Amino acid sequence: MRKIYSYYLLMALTTVALLSSCEDFLDEMPDNRTELDTEAKITNMLTAAYPETHYALIAEMASDNTDDNGGTWTAYNKLQEETATWQDATFKEDDSPYKLWNDCYKAIAAANAALNAIEELGNPASLNPQRGEALLCRAYSHFVLVNIFSKAYSPKTSTTDLGIPYMDHLETTVSPEYGRGTVAEVYKLIAADIEAGLPLLNDAIYTVPKYHFNKKAGYAFATRFYLYYVQDDKSNYDKAIQYATTVLTENPASMLRDWASVGALSPNNSVRATAFINVNEKANLLYYSTYSVWGRIHGPYGLGQKYTHNDMIANKETCKTTAPWGSSSMLYFNIPSYQGLPKVIMGKMAEYFEYTDPVNGIGYPHVMFPAFTTDEVILNRAEAYAMKGDFSKAVADIDTWVHAFTRSSNEVTVESINELYGDYSEETRTGMKYYTPTDPTPKKALHPDFAVEPGTQENLIHAILHVRRVLTLHEGIRWFDVKRYGLEIYRRVVYNNQITVYDELKVDDPRRAIQLPQSVITAGIEANPRN
Repeated sequence: MRKIYSYYLLMALTTVALLSSCEDFLDEMPDNRTELDTEAKITNMLTAAYPETHYALIAEMASDNTDDNGGTWTAYNKLQEETATWQDATFKEDDSPYKLWNDCYKAIAAANAALNAIEELGNPASLNPQRGEALLCRAYSHFVLVNIFSKAYSPKTSTTDLGIPYMDHLETTVSPEYGRGTVAEVYKLIAADIEAGLPLLNDAIYTVPKYHFNKKAGYAFATRFYLYYVQDDKSNYDKAIQYATTVLTENPASMLRDWASVGALSPNNSVRATAFINVNEKANLLYYSTYSVWGRIHGPYGLGQKYTHNDMIANKETCKTTAPWGSSSMLYFNIPSYQGLPKVIMGKMAEYFEYTDPVNGIGYPHVMFPAFTTDEVILNRAEAYAMKGDFSKAVADIDTWVHAFTRSSNEVTVESINELYGDYSEETRTGMKYYTPTDPTPKKALHPDFAVEPGTQENLIHAILHVRRVLTLHEGIRWFDVKRYGLEIYRRVVYNNQITVYDELKVDDPRRAIQLPQSVITAGIEANPRN
């Protein structure tokens, strides 16, 4: 196993009964027990308040960004096989639900340790920025956990849907007992942490703000959170719009990634990936380092080829389809297929390797995970506008993003969206057919637990889901959209351009909530239901 030697582990030890069996995490007892009694120590503690595992592999494999390529192709490991086929994961190494659960709760424990230390020092105003960061970190890890291991937030069912344990204090007992609560309760607590933390953030305390919850990253998180936190009165869409505008300023085009410059770089995957995570790139708001083999599995290598984002998906559903910018020839950032590999790859998360034994080539693979970008923020605001019924502002945001992402000169309008994503007409050959697994299109029927009006509003949502799916390829965001909008997806073998369907994930399928790690269930936490 990957051993963890860091001063914050001690703070997390009493939380471990919740997380896993004792032998997994108590095999190393650090002697350098650090007391958090200075501002510098508290600030340093917060570097441990970000999870060392990301959700991209789990979410991408579970989503409709993955097909089974059949033939003699093989999975990279058992985890890829299990997550791609919607099995309850038993694999416990990097990228697994086991690691994600543990690492998120370790990050939460570090945030709680910092908050506890600040309180013991009398909550001095000088530590307000650290307090703000700790609250946002705590909220973020819980947000990741609830969106992976629970159902999507629903105004109809979240008061009874199983949530995840919300750790809002530093645990002081050896064997605490925790219940899962409900999704609604978890979201309420996340909202409280976000609202308490946002006003306290201060970029001036950081050497490299984009490795921390800086102000724009905090508001970007709040935008995504309130977009997902659907209320019957739609008031949270107003918050999503407000916070997005804080990030994007009055000139959102100036805040987006310079896709033309990035697209002009060498198509080499690592070159583009290095540019994608550049700390000086204005579009990057927050990213953190994770232990991960995801760069190998989705990257341009002869690994993990059985389950991939392949040409069938790319040509019919994502980056190579007709979109608001026209054809894929308009893309600044080419998203290529690789000869001899059933992979279509957007170079953004290449692996970097940490050598612990350079002579023998031993070490740990890492991926820098892009938690928030301005490009996602503007599409989230477009969705909030669309759901509020402000269609002109929704298409204005889509148009701004399209002209940053592509060389298209087309103006995106309400009329052009309706023409492309409206109901298909045999007579005029306009509109788009609804997806079926054997005749795929980007337009999947929506089954959300909230109202989407037929016509322009629905067409705008189809457009936003389509373009955000392209933007966030390999990042895992698509899985959240699948859950939020009740998209029914399928497992298909795509081999020699023949499609064979062997499983489907209906809107009410309990597998939409990833199963908790078995060690957590054994420790007494209620499992997600299964048919």
